[in-house]
Amino acid sequence: MFVVMARTATEAEILGVKSHILAEGMTPYDHVGADRIVIAVVGEVGPRRQELMSRLAGLPGVETITPISRPFKLTSREFHTEDTIVRVLDAVIGDGGLTVMAGPCSVESRDQLLETAAFVKGHGATVLRGGAFKPRTSPYSFQGLGVEALRHLAEASQLTGLPTITEVMEPNQVDIVAEYTDILQIGARNMQNYSLLNAAGRVARPVMLKRGFGATIEELLMAAEYIVAAGNPNVILCERGIRTFETYTRNTLDLAAVPLLHHLTHLPVVVDPSHATGKRWLVKPLAIGGAAVGADGIMVEVHPRPDEALSDAEQQLDHAQFADLMTALLPVHEHVRSLHGDPLVTGPALGIGAGALSKH
Repeated sequence: MFVVMARTATEAEILGVKSHILAEGMTPYDHVGADRIVIAVVGEVGPRRQELMSRLAGLPGVETITPISRPFKLTSREFHTEDTIVRVLDAVIGDGGLTVMAGPCSVESRDQLLETAAFVKGHGATVLRGGAFKPRTSPYSFQGLGVEALRHLAEASQLTGLPTITEVMEPNQVDIVAEYTDILQIGARNMQNYSLLNAAGRVARPVMLKRGFGATIEELLMAAEYIVAAGNPNVILCERGIRTFETYTRNTLDLAAVPLLHHLTHLPVVVDPSHATGKRWLVKPLAIGGAAVGADGIMVEVHPRPDEALSDAEQQLDHAQFADLMTALLPVHEHVRSLHGDPLVTGPALGIGAGALSKH
């Protein structure tokens, strides 16, 4: 449930509500909105829900009590009505602009990364991506350069001014990755690695959470909830394709997820057409599609010589293809950016929440 405080509520009244929630064995999370404070009450309520709501409603400074049936609380629009805007160096994600994250799948060498970083920066990229630790299907495939790659990313950031993003694979890597890079990425295979989610929630770095290829929208938001509940509000969601019966592409890019997530959550949403398709010639049309449906950003893989890449060679754009993509992409975003932002759709209309959960 959410406790909506009156505009005139004093600090003492707000602290009184929080203290009462703690005394009930629950945890209060407060959000300071444009004109009032909303306190989320998180924990197991059980059969005492109505009684607890009545007691909280009677406390000084409380305006209303809003029940919520959805399992995700802190990531919901009901709790946080304004869009979350993530700021890192000069990049701003979620403010209505289009963030472009670009760079190689894997950092293979210093020269390869610096060459790519300079090119994508010159053609409009706002965040530099590059894999340091690579989770591969085969244990015999290239696994990344590790800490050496992190050092190259830090140097590339200093030279270009671009913030960097790279994947962290396990909790004991979080601190070292946070030391060298600006945004931590949690990959699709680790979306429900709860130890990793909690660890990422305790560092002062934004986190981009990729949707698992077999995960529902609700499962993605519940994974994000772990990060936010651990103390990190700067979470970016990434739709990177889900597994379906189709085999011509690596995954099926769920473009419907973008406007749906914008209705359900205040967190920014990025689309990754490189991993969704696995084919470089499909990256451009799906990147344009992502921008057209309102994505806050696009993540694409770029390599100076894709056919020589040590990982994901077939899906990486060469420099000319990236330049061509940016020429086509930015006008589409400018054309559609004012068309988005429809009113929030309620849970029953979406079929998400308690009703949906009871069917499982």
